[in-house]
Amino acid sequence: MLLLVVLSSLNSFTQGSANTAALENRWQTSEVLTTAESVCFNPELNLLYVSCINGNPAQKDGNGFISVLSLNGEVKNQKWIDGLNAPKGMGIFRSKLYVTDIDRVVEIDIKDSKITSEIKVEGAKFLNDIAVDNEGNLFVSDNITGKIHKVHNGVAGTWIESKELQSPNGLFYENGEILVGTNIGILQIRLTDKHVSNLVSIQGGIDGLKGDGKGNYLISDWNGKIQLVGSKIKPVVLMDTSPDNINAADFEFLPRKNMLFVPTFSNNRVIAYELIYK
Repeated sequence: MLLLVVLSSLNSFTQGSANTAALENRWQTSEVLTTAESVCFNPELNLLYVSCINGNPAQKDGNGFISVLSLNGEVKNQKWIDGLNAPKGMGIFRSKLYVTDIDRVVEIDIKDSKITSEIKVEGAKFLNDIAVDNEGNLFVSDNITGKIHKVHNGVAGTWIESKELQSPNGLFYENGEILVGTNIGILQIRLTDKHVSNLVSIQGGIDGLKGDGKGNYLISDWNGKIQLVGSKIKPVVLMDTSPDNINAADFEFLPRKNMLFVPTFSNNRVIAYELIYK
């Protein structure tokens, strides 16, 4: 079976009204999104952006590109922006799309469909995800150095470096805090004083990290597993496509539609699921 979708019990699910949840496949693109790593939703245009590494995730080869999808899976522009190296995490603020690209953050003007700025991050080795706060500050994780950088007014600098940040990857901004997916779970860091605390303990690297709109979080481990986790529930496996060698990288989730958009990395697609509570 190509796709394995698991219906799981949520015996201790306390934040929602249902006691079970499932992911149901809604659509999938053709295999033209080469090494699809991240998906980002543009609410103003109702479109999805997909970062495609198209090669080695750590190599500066100029092969990377950004694709544009409709919410029903139509590839509207396969290479909307090209000439990147290994684009990964993305975030939007005021009609600008920001993309990590190994050791820099690239700014793209969405209206004009062109790169308008390149922000170098000194000492960066493997920039991965991006979170954007309400003021437009960018927070960027670096898997290899264990740092989180901050870009403020176009200038990058190290925001926090801590032994607790074990291979930081997925980032999510929520209520004045940056949530960080690491090898030991989800950490929360207050913006005001950079206080670090543990939110969810779980083993395995966290790639994608998003809130489910009900007080819990969806995470992916890249190998193909997507779980529902939270501080008050036990982790629940919603999907595991690893037996089919289908990855689950830095997904996008739309709480209002309960839709999950999963980039499959080496499988070169985006697959859309609906999260259903029963």
